[in-house]
Amino acid sequence: TLVELLVVIAIIGVLVALLLPAIQAAREAARRTQCKNNLKQLGLAVLNYESARRRLPPSAEVDLTSTSTGNNGSWGVHGRILDYLEQSNLRQLVDLETAWDNQQAISGLRIPFFQCPSNPRAEELRDPGDGKALLYATNYGFNMGVYFVYDPQTDVGGAGAFYPNSHLPLQRFLDGTTHTLLAAEVKAWTSYTRNGGPSSTTPPATSAEAEAIVASGAQTKGTGHTEWPDGRVHHTGFTAAMTPNARVTMVSADGERVDADFNSWQEGKNGRSGSPSYAIVTSRSDHPGSVQVAMVDGSVQTVRDDVTLATWRAMATRDGAEAVDSR
Repeated sequence: TLVELLVVIAIIGVLVALLLPAIQAAREAARRTQCKNNLKQLGLAVLNYESARRRLPPSAEVDLTSTSTGNNGSWGVHGRILDYLEQSNLRQLVDLETAWDNQQAISGLRIPFFQCPSNPRAEELRDPGDGKALLYATNYGFNMGVYFVYDPQTDVGGAGAFYPNSHLPLQRFLDGTTHTLLAAEVKAWTSYTRNGGPSSTTPPATSAEAEAIVASGAQTKGTGHTEWPDGRVHHTGFTAAMTPNARVTMVSADGERVDADFNSWQEGKNGRSGSPSYAIVTSRSDHPGSVQVAMVDGSVQTVRDDVTLATWRAMATRDGAEAVDSR
């Protein structure tokens, strides 16, 4: 009868309502596991690089005598570990001593280890223009410290695992490789400001302070973490200025409030006459409530959004000797 049919339809509706969240949770768990594996592979690649060369790769190679554009195409960590990511064929087609911008071997190339499967914009290609290689974004940034990244006038870098010209041996990680961040999740296509500010070299203590620093940038872009070969912090790095998934925002050109990052000066721009780089490049993910990270020892952990700022910053320093209750 009609009543019986309606009852059956209602029962089916209840079952779908009960099963759908479970199916979605299972899919997210699978994506999270794949993301964890990606970080594991990145960590192992860096450690294999270190085993071969007795030091970690730098975030970039910066020629301090160069002109304003001389360091624009310096390869970052992602490119320097291609040999150790089962990408040796690609590595033979590119020249790490030459700017990546116009090396067409990487154009349109998608490397699965560089993208989290939960990224909703994973299929988008970045076109930098001027005939440069087309690029897929990355969801993993390497640890470039807390706030200070690099000073070209002294060739001194920050307290993280990577900075320009760093080539750090593991002996420099006095806090221990198990306690120091190697890489963490970041969101692709994040808006950022650059080449201006900050008014203070002290890291921000609150989101409001961080947003004021973001507002001090002279240029605004909507393409953070979309150039995987590039060695600059806003494309292939992160800093621990703010905790994971912290709400640091700006108003976009469309009038919407969006997540935002900051880099006071593109590392290498203008060579030795350039300004120091301070950065708020927050680790963010598309997984609810946490980010996944790789440590320098190659292990992978999940860090909740409610981690204390002191603990998160301690994890980002290689030799800070910070005393924290738990990591």
